[in-house]
Amino acid sequence: MTHDQNWQAPGPADEPPRYGERAPMPPPAPQQDPYSPQSPGGQPPYGQAPSGSNPYGQNPYGQNPYGQNPYGPGPTGPNPNGQNPWAQQPYGAPQFAQPGWTPPPKPGLIPLRPLGFGTLLGAPFFALKRNPKATFGSALLVQAITVVISLLVIGVITFFFVSRISSAAAEDQDAIAAGGIAGLIIGALIPVLISLVGTVFLQGVIVTEVARSTLGEKLTLKAVWKATWPRLGQLLLWVLVATVAFLLVVAAVVGIVWLLVVMGGGFVAAGVILAILAAIALVVVGVWFSIKLSIVPSVIVLERASMTAAIRRSWRLTDGYFWRTLGVQYLIAFIVGTVSQVVVTPVSFLYIMAVSAIDPTGTTAESWVGPIVLYMIMIVLSLLVASITSVVSSAAIALIYVDLRMRKEGLDLELIRFVEARQTGNSSVPDPYLLPAAGVSGTSAPMGQAGSGSPWA
Repeated sequence: MTHDQNWQAPGPADEPPRYGERAPMPPPAPQQDPYSPQSPGGQPPYGQAPSGSNPYGQNPYGQNPYGQNPYGPGPTGPNPNGQNPWAQQPYGAPQFAQPGWTPPPKPGLIPLRPLGFGTLLGAPFFALKRNPKATFGSALLVQAITVVISLLVIGVITFFFVSRISSAAAEDQDAIAAGGIAGLIIGALIPVLISLVGTVFLQGVIVTEVARSTLGEKLTLKAVWKATWPRLGQLLLWVLVATVAFLLVVAAVVGIVWLLVVMGGGFVAAGVILAILAAIALVVVGVWFSIKLSIVPSVIVLERASMTAAIRRSWRLTDGYFWRTLGVQYLIAFIVGTVSQVVVTPVSFLYIMAVSAIDPTGTTAESWVGPIVLYMIMIVLSLLVASITSVVSSAAIALIYVDLRMRKEGLDLELIRFVEARQTGNSSVPDPYLLPAAGVSGTSAPMGQAGSGSPWA
């Protein structure tokens, strides 16, 4: 039989105290660590959960989620985890196992994500640098062809009427001179039309090159012209409709003002006020329409859409992004315009000073050799500057179109899918810029038919 020192025999201590007596004090409880796991009523230590408290069957405090002691080594002993957190740089490799954020791919001209304002301003200049043969070469060739044809047409018409006037009789010279002036005015329209065709075609070429550059492709001058040429008819139709509509509005305003002025009296003041208000309104409305319809050529070329479908698409895509589109286009126009003036203006002043200094009276033929050479230099320099300006402006409009489709239609996902498929050798993925026939009325090719029959093949 074992002897328990804490056992006491029952006796008077178990009886209630009598009146006037003090109750005996209970023996003191043994001192225990409240954080000891053997403590019946104590708290569990750090890293252990109380028994039965976690309904999921696991201890959420059982391990340090960061894999190391976040407070460093203790003052009285080493790090309990066996690692020194100060042995590595605090900004070193991440301690988490989850993958971090990765930037969107950039296979070519731009990253495949909605573009920021700075990217929209810088990418047009990078497009010129990335493929100068297809961009600057096309612009220079179109500008040179336009200038040569214009000079030939005006020269032939001028030579014809001057020869006719000089060989006519004295009594018929006045009538022939009047006809010659009318012929020169009409003949001057031909260079304007040629320049318009060249400008529209060049814009389509630059749009095509920029669109393929976003996918990492680099087309040759022949390939980009071949892809753009079938859309020239729709581009010319669009420019013709826009020009005629603008001229009709201007003619209507001028006609009303002229009628008020002819009526005289108080109508003259009304005509002047109407002319001022109409001019302001034409500028505001013209800017608004030009921004809303600025990406019509891009839609015509890239989506193979008709003119009417392209107008509707441009109107919808620019909804909610009018001021952003306006800011990008006019800021780029201001930059390239300022640079072109800085380059061309000194040459123009030099030409004027040379003409006045060499032979102020212009009596000798030899004195015109220097001014002619300077004039040719000025023409060549103007062609170079105009080519750069047209490339940058057209590339900006194409990039605005791509950015709007990324923001409103998720085009960036389609571009990424196309690039990844091409890298794996899968040629079944359709051209991401083409829309299904049911999506946009007037498209000439559905999305699924952009494989082998694609114009980029």
